[in-house]
Amino acid sequence: MPTLLIVHHTPSPHCQTMFEAVLSGATAPEIEDVRVVRRAALSATAGDVLEADGFLLGTPANLGYMSGALKHFFDQVYYPCLDSTRGRPFGYYVHGGSDVTGAVRGIESVTKGLGWRRAADAVTVTGEPGKDAVERCWELGATLAAGLMD
Repeated sequence: MPTLLIVHHTPSPHCQTMFEAVLSGATAPEIEDVRVVRRAALSATAGDVLEADGFLLGTPANLGYMSGALKHFFDQVYYPCLDSTRGRPFGYYVHGGSDVTGAVRGIESVTKGLGWRRAADAVTVTGEPGKDAVERCWELGATLAAGLMD
């Protein structure tokens, strides 16, 4: 059964809202035969990545960059997973108070280095996530999971 790994750092209510929408989309009743695994960014391991067929990443934008927790995740998995996960699909969402540009740039740079293939547009939100943002997060989760269905 294909596995979607959701790696997230969810320190705020706004990030929690986005995470819950992504998870709801990934586990919608229409999604069949896809295992969804959730890991906090500080707990996710190279083994989790190697066992997954696709990835969904979530982070706040902190001080102009992705969270330290997501950066730690990438630092831990980059070299152990570099050759084995090329071409696997991924997507991501970012929440920021005012700007997410640096976080997006960082995620795009690291995932390009890993050779992952972006399978959906990123969801970026500044301020409180409204109905449209929540729907886009749901669609992100559903798109990544549906892409793994046989």
